[in-house]
Amino acid sequence: MGVNITFLGGADTVTGSKYLVRHADQCLLVDCGLFQGYKQLRLRNRTPLPFAPDQIAAVVLTHAHLDHSGYLPVLVKEGFAGRVYATPGTQALCKILLPDSGHIQEEDAAFANRHGFAKHAPALPLYTRQDALDCLPIIKSVEWHKTFQPIPGWRATLSAAGHILGASSLLLEVEGHRILFSGDLGRPDDSIMNPPDPAPAADTVLIESTYGDRQHPTENILGELGPALRRLAARGGVAVVPVFAVGRAQALLHAIAQLKARGDIPRTLPVFLDSPMAVHTTHLFEHNHGDHRLNGSEVHALTHSATMVNSTDESRALASRHGPMVILSASGMATGGRVLHHLAHHAGNHRNMIILTGYQAPGTRGATLASGAKSVRIHGRDIAVEAEIVQLQSASAHADAGQLLRWLQTMAEAPGQTYVVHGNPEASDALRARINRELGWRAMVPEHGSTWPC
Repeated sequence: MGVNITFLGGADTVTGSKYLVRHADQCLLVDCGLFQGYKQLRLRNRTPLPFAPDQIAAVVLTHAHLDHSGYLPVLVKEGFAGRVYATPGTQALCKILLPDSGHIQEEDAAFANRHGFAKHAPALPLYTRQDALDCLPIIKSVEWHKTFQPIPGWRATLSAAGHILGASSLLLEVEGHRILFSGDLGRPDDSIMNPPDPAPAADTVLIESTYGDRQHPTENILGELGPALRRLAARGGVAVVPVFAVGRAQALLHAIAQLKARGDIPRTLPVFLDSPMAVHTTHLFEHNHGDHRLNGSEVHALTHSATMVNSTDESRALASRHGPMVILSASGMATGGRVLHHLAHHAGNHRNMIILTGYQAPGTRGATLASGAKSVRIHGRDIAVEAEIVQLQSASAHADAGQLLRWLQTMAEAPGQTYVVHGNPEASDALRARINRELGWRAMVPEHGSTWPC
C-alpha cells in the first residue's frame, strides 16, 4: 500500500488545517486546527472526524495558531493517546493559546446562556480550559533541523517558516516518499520574525495559499499606522484593534514603539494590550531570541510599549476611560474574546477607529467590518458601526503570492505533485495556476475530505 493524504481541513478554506498521512496501518496527523469563519465551517468543529482518534499514532504541529492547533484538546478528550511533536516555541505558545481558547469558549457559552441568545440550551463550549490543560503534557518539543521519528520508521524534520514564534515547515519521509508541508510561511521582510528557511527537496509539496492571489503593498506598517493614529489622537478617539494574540499583537506594539520614538505619534498616547494570551506571548520574545530578529533593546521596548491588561475587571474599566487611546485585544478576526466587548462599546462613535491588522476570513466579524457594513452582530445584537475602519495592508504575517513562489523555487528540483492548501478557493486556484504556468509543476487544489496519493 502506498502513502496517501486525506485533507480533513485547510482545504477549500484557510482554517481548520488537518492532514492525515497514511501508510499501511499507520496514521499521522499534521496539524490539528479549528475551523473559523462562516457558521457552516465552524460547525465542522462539532462534527466527529471520519476516524477514531485512537487510530492516530502521532501528531506534528507546524505552529501554534488555533487554526493549526486548536482542535487538539478535542482529539485528546475523544481518545487520542499518542505524542504531539512541535518546536519549543510552538510548545510554549500552546501552553498559552489552548487554555485561553478553552476559557474563552467557556466565557462565551456562559454569556450566551445568561443573555438567552444561544440557539441550543444550554450553550456548551467545544472544550474547556481544563480539557486544554489535560492535553499539554503530551506535547514534546523537538529542535529545528533535528530529524526525529514520530512513528518508528517515519522520519520528520522541522525547519523555520517565519510567521510567528516556533513556526515551522515539516519534511516527512515515509517509505522513501518525501512530503513537504509548508505550514504558514512568513514574509522574508517581516518586521520582527526571521525569514523562512529554504525549502528542502521533496516528492510531494503542500503549499499554503492564504495570500495566493495577491501581492503585499510596498508601503510598510509604519507608513500606514502612523497617519491613522495621528488622526485618532487629534480627534480624541478610541482605536479598537482586533489582533492575533500571537504575532500581530507584537508587530503592532513594535510599530507603535517605533512611531513614538520617532515622534510620528504623540509619546503620551495611551496604549493597552487587553489579552492575557497576548501579554504572555509578548514576554516569550525575551526567551526565544533565535526565532525573531529583534535585539535586546527592541525587545525591552516591545514589552514596555503598552499597559498590560490581565484581569477582566481591568478590561471592563477601560470602558470608562476617554480617548485618545489605543486598545489592542484578541481575536484578530473578531471571532470571540474581549475585543467583542470593546467593539460593541466603541463602534458606534464616529470619533473612534477600528483598525484591522491582518487577513480576515470570510464569515468573520472582521470581514464584515472590512466590507464597510453599517452594523455588525455581537452577542446576539446588531451594533451600529460609525467608527472609521482602517484596514492595514502591510501588517500580514503571511507570505504573498510572489513570495510563496520564490520559496518553492528554492527547492533543488521540481516535486512530482504540489497540493495547494490553506486558502480560500479564489486564492488557492490563483496560486495553482501560477505554479502550473510559471514553474511548470503539476499542481492541484484538493477538496475537503478528499484523499490523494503522495
